[in-house]
Amino acid sequence: MPPDDPPAVTEGDAHAALRHAQDLIARAEDAIAQPWLERAWRMAPHDADIQFALAMGRMGTGDHEGAIDLLAPLTRRHDFREGWTLLALAHIALARWEAARDATAHVLSRHGFDPAIATCAAQVCRALDLPGWVGMTGDGVLHWGGLRAGTHPRVLVGKRALDLRRHRLTDTTCALPPAARRAGTLMVANAHGDDLLGSPLQPAIICRTVGAVRLDDSGVEGWAWHPADPQHEPRIFVRDAQARLILPPVRATQQLFSCPGLPPLARPRRFHIPRARLPSTGAIHVRTSDGRDLAGSPLPLGPLPAPRAAGTMRAGRPRRRIPQRSGTIHVIIPVYGGRDLTLACIESVLGATPPAAAGPAMSVVVVDDATPDPLLAGDLDHLARKGAITLLRHATNMGFPHAVNTGLEHAGDGDVILLNSDTLVAPGWLEELADVAYGRPDTGTVTPLSNDATILTWPDPHAHDSAASPPDARQVRMLMDAARTANAGRAVDIPTAHGFCMFIRHDCLKRTGRLRTDLFAQGYGEENDFCMRATRLGWRHMAAPGAFVGHVGGASFGLARHTLTQRNLWMINRLYPGYDALIADHVTRDPLASARRRMGVVLWRRMARARGFSRAVLLATHAMTGGVERVIAQRARMWRTRGVRPLILRPARTGTGFRIEDDSPDPDDPDLKVPPLEFQWPVERGALVAFLHAEGVRNMEWHHALGHGTRLRELCDALGIPYDMFVHDYAGICPRIALVGPSGRYCGEPGPQGCATCVATLGSLLDHDDTTVAGLRQRFGDDMATARQVMAPSSDVTRRLARYFPAQKLHVHPPEDDRPALSLRNLVAATPLPPGIHVPPRPRTHRVRVLVAGAIGPEKGFDIIRDAARDAQAHDLPVEYVIAGYSSDDAELLRTGHVFITGRYDDADALALVRAQQADVGFVPSVCPETWCFTLGLIWRAGLACVSFDIGAVAQRIQATQRGVTVPLSMGVHQLNMFFMSYAPVTPPSRPADVAARVRDATQPRGEIRP
Repeated sequence: MPPDDPPAVTEGDAHAALRHAQDLIARAEDAIAQPWLERAWRMAPHDADIQFALAMGRMGTGDHEGAIDLLAPLTRRHDFREGWTLLALAHIALARWEAARDATAHVLSRHGFDPAIATCAAQVCRALDLPGWVGMTGDGVLHWGGLRAGTHPRVLVGKRALDLRRHRLTDTTCALPPAARRAGTLMVANAHGDDLLGSPLQPAIICRTVGAVRLDDSGVEGWAWHPADPQHEPRIFVRDAQARLILPPVRATQQLFSCPGLPPLARPRRFHIPRARLPSTGAIHVRTSDGRDLAGSPLPLGPLPAPRAAGTMRAGRPRRRIPQRSGTIHVIIPVYGGRDLTLACIESVLGATPPAAAGPAMSVVVVDDATPDPLLAGDLDHLARKGAITLLRHATNMGFPHAVNTGLEHAGDGDVILLNSDTLVAPGWLEELADVAYGRPDTGTVTPLSNDATILTWPDPHAHDSAASPPDARQVRMLMDAARTANAGRAVDIPTAHGFCMFIRHDCLKRTGRLRTDLFAQGYGEENDFCMRATRLGWRHMAAPGAFVGHVGGASFGLARHTLTQRNLWMINRLYPGYDALIADHVTRDPLASARRRMGVVLWRRMARARGFSRAVLLATHAMTGGVERVIAQRARMWRTRGVRPLILRPARTGTGFRIEDDSPDPDDPDLKVPPLEFQWPVERGALVAFLHAEGVRNMEWHHALGHGTRLRELCDALGIPYDMFVHDYAGICPRIALVGPSGRYCGEPGPQGCATCVATLGSLLDHDDTTVAGLRQRFGDDMATARQVMAPSSDVTRRLARYFPAQKLHVHPPEDDRPALSLRNLVAATPLPPGIHVPPRPRTHRVRVLVAGAIGPEKGFDIIRDAARDAQAHDLPVEYVIAGYSSDDAELLRTGHVFITGRYDDADALALVRAQQADVGFVPSVCPETWCFTLGLIWRAGLACVSFDIGAVAQRIQATQRGVTVPLSMGVHQLNMFFMSYAPVTPPSRPADVAARVRDATQPRGEIRP
């Protein structure tokens, strides 16, 4: 059996592909493993572990450029030792010494020393003639190299020099004293005062332990690890409220596990302390060896302390008058890490200070919660010396709520805004929050909209796009302005504020009290507890949809966010029974929906003007992907070149209505997209019609009615506009859409009774209420007759439709130009790969390789590929099928050992992916009469002749261009395999006599293709 026939690969998921690739690499079959790594990445492009594994695989095959393409963005997302080390090695392999120096210096300065980075450092120092290098391990051992024999480096802690002779272990190592291990920076130089590569070292970062704990009925569950030196086992100390050790140190040695948000190769180690080993009451602190509490600590062991408040106002009692505003609003920004985000946040706040005569006075209070980043600490000192901020600093890290309370104590009796350090604000935000806060007597807190704020997320609180980038400063200014234009002064009741940006009125704060640090020491949920306490005292919480604040999301809590979420939501629901139901009710009612849409409409209008559009066209389609989307994209580009704005009309995601999208690029910011808008039909008919008229819609292109029912005709009538109809499939005559019957292939269009039997057996795939095939065809015919013109992609479609609608005039409008006069060789030369697209070639085997492209479901020939692969497996035929794309059941195909599946692709890299498979022939296995098929054009542009069955537009195109051959749909799968073995341009290099015998065997009947 060939080495890439993996019987063990029985799953179709990304990690199954990764495991198989790792098995191949363990057998030193790196080249064969590479396509499996690429498949895993295509299936899970945001999985950091897979991305790093692929980068290592590319390095193993000598593809250093490809490795850098993956590692550069990966190390921006995750600061981990192995990623930076591999990046340094890739640059060294390409002799890019400056880039290799930077990557190596980063590892030495911030990560635990290991032999791999020592090798990099030695090569870089030799190539660039550097004086030497230095690094340290997580247990405080200093390592150096490149110095003159018998000498040692000079180490400064602040201005104090260390005497390394007292701590020396070997000629190139020494054990640092405890004070040096806790230092923010160590400056390390040679005897002449030249800094070594890696200096300044950052011991506090290299030696730190991170982790999180939570309490449940079984005891304490937690994890911990040393991110900069992950092979070291953390030691955990459990102490009581008086800091007394109540258990022997616990080693986090249990099996490694995965935790959301961790970098590749992370080694968090689980530990569990049974409830029986803990006191029955009181609180415990779960701490690291340097005395810091893990996230989630302290943990209350007995009944939770009752919520307390500073005031005594009776719940539900409204205030009769609005109090006087406080003189100054204190913006409190707790800070720990994330230097770039933090400085950007502070800069945005300072840049959005209201003019003295136009808004409230503002004070920026930054609470440094013992940041381990000396550069950030220095930046904050500089801002404080300039008078830009008031800087308060903790000597040790105490956690987010403690930092907030430090700021609240400084603020005194003033109004406050609690602002995360991973946010961006824009002019007008402060004034809008203050106006809403003092709009009603009983308003306690106010929260703006944001791109990431759970129930306050704009544009869609239900969407969770992990790949979406947060808005930059320019975009936040634009969104803030749109929010205020649309919703200035509006207030919407919400059940709780969101702590990323929370305005607290001074009188509410005075009565409710500060944040609870006994239960929420590290944050997440402390604002919900505050709001629940305030609610019990009669205060209300408001959203200010006239304000928008950008938010990175989760950066404040780092890797521990997931555990803290579990821990604190459990506590919130114990403290306030019914909390989850309160939030769920708000989500169901969604009282912010109209405000979000008003903001969206403002953006639509402004961006239409910015792009210079005065007219618009509606492109009506379904909510699915495929060939129709390709045509929609083509038509949109065409309309934009004519100065007309294309608006894409889809079925609404919820309810019955329309979703309107605009993907026209902004001339100043191509990455910025206006949000989709949804209108329910017919409830919001008037609003939708008014909006589309205002956008300048003059006509519609009707591409697909799936999901719309009769609403497209109703909308056209309401707008009073004409429409052109584009036929993409047979949904107008076949409730099964593709003309595939119970046999699993082309039905032959048997007539009304046969169609009725088919629908009764298989059901309809359409969404309207027509109960008969005749009713469906009658409505489709009426829709075509009312259209200005009807376009079909091929003459095969027009001939087929003419059987049902002989009086209807149809125009052939091919979505691609096949250019029959152009040979395959010239076609390949005419279609170069896009710049920057890189797909490593798949190694050749002794087999004939048949390329199938796209999403392969039943109508697209899934059963054909499966049965042909099974036949090849049963008869040990040298034939393999490669699907550039995916199928309806990858695992079933992979089990045969004669199918490889690359995973999904983007249009940009489709051609490179197909060419990289190094196939012998293309194959379109569709068992339905395709109306066009874009993958046929893709196969041709890759330089392959193509085989298809003798039905539909695909057969018509192949016969017209002579770039392939068609075979009968009745051909059996064994004959099909024999045909590919004889037809493929490249004859299999091994076992020629055996192959010839099998080709002769193709004349023997084996039965038809079966589903």
